[in-house]
Amino acid sequence: MNPRKELLEHMPNMRAFAISLCGRADRADDLVQDTLVKAWTKLDTFEPGTNMRAWLFTILRNAYYSELRKRRREVEDADGAMAATLATHPEQDGHMDFSDFRTALDRLPPDQREALILIGASGMSYEEAAEICDCAVGTVKSRVNRARLRLAEIMSVESGAEFGPDSTSQPIVTPRSASRSVA
Repeated sequence: MNPRKELLEHMPNMRAFAISLCGRADRADDLVQDTLVKAWTKLDTFEPGTNMRAWLFTILRNAYYSELRKRRREVEDADGAMAATLATHPEQDGHMDFSDFRTALDRLPPDQREALILIGASGMSYEEAAEICDCAVGTVKSRVNRARLRLAEIMSVESGAEFGPDSTSQPIVTPRSASRSVA
């Protein structure tokens, strides 16, 4: 028998199985449709002479359980209350800030830049950085400190509060309940 024709012959049994899994006829119809689409696109992997019905039921069952796992991670937010609390900092500022940082980093003396990158970016300990730089641990600490101070000077940063959202975007990324309590 033609495998494409056999796919269609199993639809009523697949629908009954889908209803038994999810308990809803409308959802079962969607599940059968998804199964047929997956089976159709992967028909070349089906081995002729094997059990087409078992193959289809396996695809259907796997699709159902995959969706079930996915739904467990989702949060229902019909009224949009959860979505209203979500916000992100605009990305274009971050790109420009990073560009400014790279420029400032390039202006540091090589020994300070190296120490700062080993400690700050690579996450190494002062001892590991000292070994790589072939100098004393105190020297690495001094270089890192001078590099941080020089970067702050080059970038005109006076405090850590200057990082993050600016005054224009702060209301966007601050949840409404928090911004009300502050005012």
